[in-house]
Amino acid sequence: MPIYEYECEKCRRRSSVLTMRVSQRVKPVCEHCGATAMRRLMSRFAMPRSEEARMDALADPSSLGDFDESDPKSLARVMKKMGREMGDEFAGPEFDEAVEEIESSGDLGDDGGDDSSGSRGDL
Repeated sequence: MPIYEYECEKCRRRSSVLTMRVSQRVKPVCEHCGATAMRRLMSRFAMPRSEEARMDALADPSSLGDFDESDPKSLARVMKKMGREMGDEFAGPEFDEAVEEIESSGDLGDDGGDDSSGSRGDL
């Protein structure tokens, strides 16, 4: 059962269509805006990698040489790389939206986990 990916000509978002047979004709509809003007994309294919190989790729210090923790675009690049390395079980629409929000807003929302008011709350 093939899965085909399409890009909406209106909203530019991707949608996937599952078919029962390769020969089956589909009329894709954007799952985000409902448009029917869709362009079929060349799908990525999976290359199985072990968990160890994925973790080794993330642990390579040379891959973080240009990382600036105070720059949202730099953080977004690192998060995208982590998403690619971790695979589908990690990345998804919510992850992509969060990365895009960080990248576009320029605000990391960093309070450092520190309560600067000096209050320790009720312990």
